Amino acid sequence: MSKPSPEPFAHEQFEPSEWGGKQFESEHFDIVISGGGMAGSTLAWALLHAQPRLKLAIIEQQAEHISPASFDSRSIALAAGSVNMLQQWGLWPELTTNACAIKQIYVSDRGHFGKTQLTAAEYQQHALGYVLEVDYLGALLSQKLANCKQLKRFAPNTISQITPTEQHQQLTLNSGVILQTSLLLIAEGGASPSRTLAGFSVTERHYQQHAVITNLALNQSHQHSAFERFTEHGPIALLPLSKQRFSLVFTTTAEMASSLMQLDDDAFLHSVQQAFGYRAGIFKASGARASYPLSLRVSGDIVRHRVALLGNSLHNLHPIAGQGFNLALRDIAELVQQVTAKPDDIGGYTMLRAYQQARQHDIERVTTATDALVRLFSNRSRTVALARNAGLLAMTLCDELKRPLAEQAMGLRS
Repeated sequence: MSKPSPEPFAHEQFEPSEWGGKQFESEHFDIVISGGGMAGSTLAWALLHAQPRLKLAIIEQQAEHISPASFDSRSIALAAGSVNMLQQWGLWPELTTNACAIKQIYVSDRGHFGKTQLTAAEYQQHALGYVLEVDYLGALLSQKLANCKQLKRFAPNTISQITPTEQHQQLTLNSGVILQTSLLLIAEGGASPSRTLAGFSVTERHYQQHAVITNLALNQSHQHSAFERFTEHGPIALLPLSKQRFSLVFTTTAEMASSLMQLDDDAFLHSVQQAFGYRAGIFKASGARASYPLSLRVSGDIVRHRVALLGNSLHNLHPIAGQGFNLALRDIAELVQQVTAKPDDIGGYTMLRAYQQARQHDIERVTTATDALVRLFSNRSRTVALARNAGLLAMTLCDELKRPLAEQAMGLRS
């Protein structure tokens, strides 16, 4: 990731705002957030919680619609450090009743001897993390943001043009509305179109893997256990949910993913049980399935002139370690800190440089580690298999070797 130049965009000529040859007045905001999903909405609430006088806007492609949580609701894994952030922003007390604690994590390599176990009790913690269905967080954020008079929502809408001026970014929306902002924050997801409009480049690596995701019902209690089992085709993860359910992420080849998606429910359950074994219990029902290709996308820059990236628009990771949303929350926390520390320099060079410097190491560390895990545990070489299983066995025998993995799982390593 490159560093911003001392005078970003100093070579550009900034012109007055014009439309059809006529100058116009546009609405001005302190901060505009492009993307109103989990990351964008959490960011908006965290900023207004810290600085209630900020004038904010959210541009969101989808019309606002929050579905009630159901058997099929998708989930996010929250490390203990992420829960602390949600607590600081006043969100966690209303989420905790619907969150399921992870009290132990079992890691194994199918067909090999290597395995290890992490428990919250080993580290004097109530939980290593929590699993929360996203609909609960979405509904809570929607409710809280609806009561914020300082926030204006433009939805359904997208940015069609970004024009930099010396003190602002001018945004033309596809509806024809034009906004000005001191700072544009892009939180649109991995395939962010505004990221491209703002001039960011992205490095992408395709893993030749697909993820099949669904929820599974169990015949018995999961005892707050999470499982990660590595197979020759990719990892299979089970995360505990309320009501005796698991959230399943089944990573495999494109061909096998297509086959899994076409199976009826009974045949699908049999395939998952066969691939995973019975250590997690007996699966008795599955919900709606979805599948998507897996890749690594990382932006070459974190910031540009009065623009910053966060979340999947900045770092779109493989789900092998469940770090995506946790990494996004750390982006959000740092942005809140910088805006709070420099309320008179929102979007300025000093503020954006501080954000970049604070986030760069963490992002590089997590993306590098996640990519290495994918390569290590998706490799069919017997030599590599022996090395990784020796490593898992060593962690079982030596707590000090296991501690970094536990701290990563809890979001306590930075």
